[in-house]
Amino acid sequence: MINGIGRKEALALLRPERREELRERAHETTERCVEKRFDFCSIINARSGRCTENCKWCAQSSHWKTGCETYGWVGTEACVKAAKEAEANGADRIGIVTSGRRLSPENLENACAALRAMRKASSIGLCASLGLLSEDDLARLKDAGLQRFHCNLEAAPSLFPSLCTTHTTTDKIATLKAAKRLGLQICCGGIIGMGETDEQLVEFAFTLKEIAPDSIPVNVLHPIEDTPLGNCGIPDPERVVDSVALLRLVNPSTPLRFAGGRRDMSDETAAKCIYVGMSAGIAGPLLTTPGADFDDDRELAVRAGYAVGSAANRE
Repeated sequence: MINGIGRKEALALLRPERREELRERAHETTERCVEKRFDFCSIINARSGRCTENCKWCAQSSHWKTGCETYGWVGTEACVKAAKEAEANGADRIGIVTSGRRLSPENLENACAALRAMRKASSIGLCASLGLLSEDDLARLKDAGLQRFHCNLEAAPSLFPSLCTTHTTTDKIATLKAAKRLGLQICCGGIIGMGETDEQLVEFAFTLKEIAPDSIPVNVLHPIEDTPLGNCGIPDPERVVDSVALLRLVNPSTPLRFAGGRRDMSDETAAKCIYVGMSAGIAGPLLTTPGADFDDDRELAVRAGYAVGSAANRE
């Protein structure tokens, strides 16, 4: 049964001799359960670098000397411009993203002002990734027009402490639960290729199922020089496809979204990912790594039978 896969079966499907079965079952689930519309979002890096957190994959951490571009709050005008450009490109939503553990009171007000201006200037859906926030902070953002809040788990709870020690999976889940209590949509996913075992990949997929996000961004590690994971190498493309397939089987109808690392994939690998379950994308500039082009992923999505348009689900 499509909705009946358990952890033991999921782990067994990751064995190399069952790869074809894993992918075909994921494709069948995609055909039955996923809306045949490929939606896109974009982001604006609204505050870059100087982050206090020690995430081993991230160029923006102040713990690593990566030469990452650093700047403070970009201002309302820049956010409005990004919203208009994303909408013109056919994006369904735009996300304000800031570095750091949480917003300062000043930057919380700046974000609220930007959301109000973006709502006035465009009809694009509004998302934000602003760190670990309280329910009161999230309520203020919602009142300003925020519709979806993003906070990635990044990895299985058992793996995360080896990748970051300055905050926890529990901190992340608390923020996501607060957003849900307020009626905000949530976006929550992670990064493939940070040393996870098969067991941890399964753990990650089922933890996401428990959280039940409205969107799961699937990043693929893009190793950044001078970070602790800088010498890991680009993950095996076939492992990436298998990971997407597993996420689809465990989360049958949730949109799986191309995110960071898409530019490192060949179109062949990306097409395989769509076949087994990827059904959305982030396009345009990312944070410190290159983003995908709207046109490239539109073409792949259309070839796979998806409708592509700008009629967003912005409720």
